[in-house]
Amino acid sequence: MLRGRGARPLPRGAPIGQGGAGGAAGPANGGARRPRALMLLPWQRQRRWQRFPPRRTGRPSASDPPSPSATDAPAMDSPGRRGALSRLGRGPRTSREHSPAAPSSDGPSRWALGPEERGRPALKRWRRDAGRARQGQPPPSVAPEDSPDSIAVVGHSCPLYPRLLCRDCSGRTLQRDDAVETAAPWSRDAEGRSPVSHQLGHRSDGPCCTPVQRALLALTIPLETLQVVKGRMLQAMRKGLSRQMHAQANVRMLPTYICSVPDGTEKGDLLVVELCQSHVRTLRMTLSGYGNQSPEVMYKIFDMPGDIKQGKGEALFDFIAQCVRQFLAGISSPQQRLPLGFVFPFSCRQMGLDKAELICWSKGFSCSDVEGKDVVELLQSAINKQELCHVDVVALMNDTVGTMMTCSTEGEPCEVALVMGTSTNSCFMAEAQQVEMAGKASGQMCVNTEWGCFGDDGSLSDILTPYDQRVDQESANPGEKRFEKLVGSLYLGEIVRHVLTALAAEKALLIGSNIDVLRTKDVLKTQHVLEISNNEEGMAMARSALETLGLQPSEQDCCRVQQICRAVVSRAAALGAAGLAAILSHMRQSRELEQMVVNVGVDSKLYRGHSRFGEILQSVTGLLAPECRATLLPSVDGTGRGAAMVTAVALRLAAQRREVEQLLAPLRLSHADLERVQVLMRREMELGLGRESNANSSVRMLPTYVRSTPDGTERGEFLALDLGGTNFRVLVVRVAQDGIHMASEIYVIPTTVMQGTGEALFDHIIECIMDFQLKQNLMDQVLPLGFTFSFPCQQLGLDKAVLLSWTKGFSASGCVGQDVVHLLREAAQRKQHLGLKVVAVVNDTVGTMMSCGYEDPKCEIGLIVGTGTNACYMEEMENVGTVEGEQGRMCINMEWGAFGDNGCLDDFFTNFDRLVDEKTINMGKQRFEKLISGMYLGEIVRHVLLALVEKQVLFRGKPCPKLQTRDIFQTKFLSTIETDGLALQKVRAILQDLDLQASFEDSILVREVCQTVSLRAAQLCAAGLAAVVEKMRENRGLARLSVTVGVDGTLYKMHPHFSQNLQKMLRDLAPNCTVTLLQSEDGSGKGAALVAAVAWREAEL
Repeated sequence: MLRGRGARPLPRGAPIGQGGAGGAAGPANGGARRPRALMLLPWQRQRRWQRFPPRRTGRPSASDPPSPSATDAPAMDSPGRRGALSRLGRGPRTSREHSPAAPSSDGPSRWALGPEERGRPALKRWRRDAGRARQGQPPPSVAPEDSPDSIAVVGHSCPLYPRLLCRDCSGRTLQRDDAVETAAPWSRDAEGRSPVSHQLGHRSDGPCCTPVQRALLALTIPLETLQVVKGRMLQAMRKGLSRQMHAQANVRMLPTYICSVPDGTEKGDLLVVELCQSHVRTLRMTLSGYGNQSPEVMYKIFDMPGDIKQGKGEALFDFIAQCVRQFLAGISSPQQRLPLGFVFPFSCRQMGLDKAELICWSKGFSCSDVEGKDVVELLQSAINKQELCHVDVVALMNDTVGTMMTCSTEGEPCEVALVMGTSTNSCFMAEAQQVEMAGKASGQMCVNTEWGCFGDDGSLSDILTPYDQRVDQESANPGEKRFEKLVGSLYLGEIVRHVLTALAAEKALLIGSNIDVLRTKDVLKTQHVLEISNNEEGMAMARSALETLGLQPSEQDCCRVQQICRAVVSRAAALGAAGLAAILSHMRQSRELEQMVVNVGVDSKLYRGHSRFGEILQSVTGLLAPECRATLLPSVDGTGRGAAMVTAVALRLAAQRREVEQLLAPLRLSHADLERVQVLMRREMELGLGRESNANSSVRMLPTYVRSTPDGTERGEFLALDLGGTNFRVLVVRVAQDGIHMASEIYVIPTTVMQGTGEALFDHIIECIMDFQLKQNLMDQVLPLGFTFSFPCQQLGLDKAVLLSWTKGFSASGCVGQDVVHLLREAAQRKQHLGLKVVAVVNDTVGTMMSCGYEDPKCEIGLIVGTGTNACYMEEMENVGTVEGEQGRMCINMEWGAFGDNGCLDDFFTNFDRLVDEKTINMGKQRFEKLISGMYLGEIVRHVLLALVEKQVLFRGKPCPKLQTRDIFQTKFLSTIETDGLALQKVRAILQDLDLQASFEDSILVREVCQTVSLRAAQLCAAGLAAVVEKMRENRGLARLSVTVGVDGTLYKMHPHFSQNLQKMLRDLAPNCTVTLLQSEDGSGKGAALVAAVAWREAEL
């Protein structure tokens, strides 16, 4: 029969874990303490007078600043914060900065070293001795002036590290008679005898400090050493993230497949079942979706039969399922779908949020037929046997992830979690692409570091003390979990016990007491250590704990025990800070941030039970990672509420994913869709080439009268004129055997000329040509000229093109319907410029093909993918019905931007495309171009984002007024956002520049939308190009065609993936063609000159 302990609802806001009673949170009943507000630490307040103290040679006067206590100096060795040693009783200083003299016997007073004296030989000796102490080696002899009378161990600024040994814990100076003649723990012989040469009373050759001081030195880790530990942790983390190195990593960095933190919008009823050491806890939590600050919680605990932990796996999971059934029956749960989160605190190989194979049992469990199997599937099967078909296991997690999730609230996401209790672990939100074991290319993913094993490879051997080694040897897993044994609360009491045992054996404390009890394992608990470390009652707690063990401590013994307890706890906090600093630095670097602000959830017996632990953790983290500002947040029931939040986030993401997939589905083209586009393009091309059918085609297929491409024999000097906007260029192109050399100049066309008369416009153009020729000393030469005229024209010959209409702000009168080459020649006659010979007029697409054709003779196709789009290719003359003649080939200007204007592409137009088309100046025209070119992609993305906001999937459904502005989302943003390796923080920055307050999830979704729109553009372009190359192959009767495409345009050049996506789809759609894409350089300038060069070459033949 199942036995439950209480199933009462908790009041709103009550901390979970109070047995359903809803008691107030607080240290007395297990609640979390509120972390103290950090103020300036004492040594920080003293730096002003420490840096430049007054020159002194005698005793301090009454006007001197107050002397800091021995506990107020920093323990960490860093520039400006050194002070591990303080010399007492020394004479006047001779350095440029003088420290005040030591106090007399009138009262306890101490002066810190000046910044120049810190780091001098005394500090170096301290570092050396501390290293020796940790390695179990004796320190060398020192001069009398450096005897224990004159050297004091100084601790961390929060008075937790060791106090001055020559004083008791109240600051009173101890007499020399209190010093006991003992030897260092490392200097004992085989029988445990202490050699006289190492006894404290022998000044001539004794150690530089007492055994207690040496123990405290060994337990004190300087800041520079913590920096080294942080660096080693970083290396171990990167090793664990790598697929190649993962198997050898001791910091495993396991993917959890949790890709988001709570945002406050989660809602619904959630079920949690937690497998604990001796019981099963079931919990139900109801979220309202409005910040979720006070969820409704009910839970029940079921005692677990003792034999079930070593029985069959099926029996264990059946028992868990029975607990779930009885819990639901007791709370009258409706038969609606209930998602369940499973807290399974064992090592698993996780392949998904709801799929994890047990690697091995631990903690006394050894159920058969479970290891190597999916525990989620086992639990779901057991639940189904209980006829709970409405309960679905959707997530499996451990307590560390739960800690992070329960500390996340609306507007305040928590992205890091620390567990420093009986064991220790951490997790954080990493860039998904760095988690190679997960194989996720974008977004974020929570990584479970499993850092308790850090140091198992020996990387912490230089900070391990003899006490740590003894604790490890007595543990159930010697040589394993080395980091955990330094910081986990399970071991801190044992470390203190071994320190006390060693010091008592040396008669450094507890003289006259029978210390055999200290040789018994676990007689000193971590709770005792925390109570003893307490400032107010620590001395009394020390006496009570020791007397309970049958010992008779003196006041000095209690003081020293308190020092040791503080040193052990402070070291644990400092090492935890080193690990946390490594995580923060990794996150900052991977997100490419100069500064980072982050919330850290903490679930720690030490954090809750020791008021100063959090202060050390916070302050040392700040010293080790000054570029990161971390706020520590105490966790409340990470295993219960946290598991529910993991489940809630998984449900929210699944619902949002369904909305996104439905919305983006029309933009995602299948292979069959693209094959159909290819067939349609081929049909329109055939219609456009026919004399009778040309008028019915949306693809104009205009003849250019360019009959061949460059063959490399072209030589000479040519002029080129590039007119396509308010600026135009004049170039001279010298084609020689060693290549092409160019000189050019840009001229401005005033608005009055653009909108004046045609005569004024072309007169201005001729004047600019004459100016250029004069500057280039070409006035006496008659050079062939190629004219790039980028306005709609009907070409009637290589040097004859009739302007159909002005665009781009031009409206010069008397030009439309006229031959633009004739207008240019007439202007030359008016200006009496007889050295002008226009031999060709071309557009930029043909110029691109010709420019690349000079570099690669196989280039017979030109492609423009920029603000607009177009293509041209070399067609067999026999197929060109609009031009007389059947011999040879001619370049055909496809004008494929208008493909689909006759309605043949209507099935591929989405609602977003129609919204864009409706707002253009040529609605219903250039339909293919509006799916592909850079002028429109940003607008398509903007309309998709607006639809996602309306469905409350993006930006939490909050109105985005600026996103309503047309053209606010430019196509260049797509190129930036889709750049490989661009951290999500940079994506957020782009969106914030648009007044869009995006979370990391929003940034991921915006990137996905951009990728979908740009991928469709590249694939449609590939479908059109596939139709061209397949037609060329069939025209020439080839089994396989090898051809080069000259490409130009800002979208093609600037977008990080457009080229690769185009080529990939082109290979799929035209498998019998080998197509090389060659990027053009100055197709409108150099290309025009090469058209003229080819025409000149053919005219001379």
